[in-house]
Amino acid sequence: MSNFGFRSLRVVNPYEPSFREARSAVGASEILEKAEFFQSVAEAVADCTLVVGTTAVRNRELQHPVHRPEYASRLVRKRWASGGVALLFGSEKFGLSNEDLSHCHWLIRIPTCDENISMNLGQAVAVCLYELIRDSKCERAPGQPYPATSGELERITTLLLEALHTSGFLDRRRVNDSEERIRRLVRRLHLQERDAVIWLGMLRQMLWKMNAGKDSGSGEASAPVSAGRRKKTAAAARTPRREPPE
Repeated sequence: MSNFGFRSLRVVNPYEPSFREARSAVGASEILEKAEFFQSVAEAVADCTLVVGTTAVRNRELQHPVHRPEYASRLVRKRWASGGVALLFGSEKFGLSNEDLSHCHWLIRIPTCDENISMNLGQAVAVCLYELIRDSKCERAPGQPYPATSGELERITTLLLEALHTSGFLDRRRVNDSEERIRRLVRRLHLQERDAVIWLGMLRQMLWKMNAGKDSGSGEASAPVSAGRRKKTAAAARTPRREPPE
């Protein structure tokens, strides 16, 4: 990261002995001292509008588009100016889990020989960051809407899962990884920030209706949503507009 001019490091549940050893890296102490620590991938990427995972593929069935670094770098550079972008790397021993990958929009795979496809973590990071800084001048197009952040997409995922459980949809279609599938589905929508607010409002209203219907069926009276209630709900769902970069 220091070699290629990147400064923002976020670490999820680091293995402490290895992290202490990493602090001795020449010229990189400032990056490690300012590193942010998180308990989960979801928390680490909540404010990012694009999350790109990395994989060696191996013998696993992937549910994401997979790009080579030289092509992926062009896609990433287009999004730099319009919001935070995260490159997600797994541990050298296990890589990224399916749950980790479900937070990604798509993946990068570095082409390696079949006899030894897995790379050292530092080498993989260096290859990806090198591709990112090649011809990296990229300006945000005027008037281009902001994409939704991962945090907003995760809130939509949570409400959608709740609605699917409440409606009984997931009871009819039982799968072990339903949460990961729904999370990937939401990210494939490529929602803009303004659209995410609408989705959150729609899902909240649908959940209220479904839950109100259950209350009515049990003999309990349900109160309609007043205009004031709707305004309050919409205001609560609205996220602050980010200022365009200077």
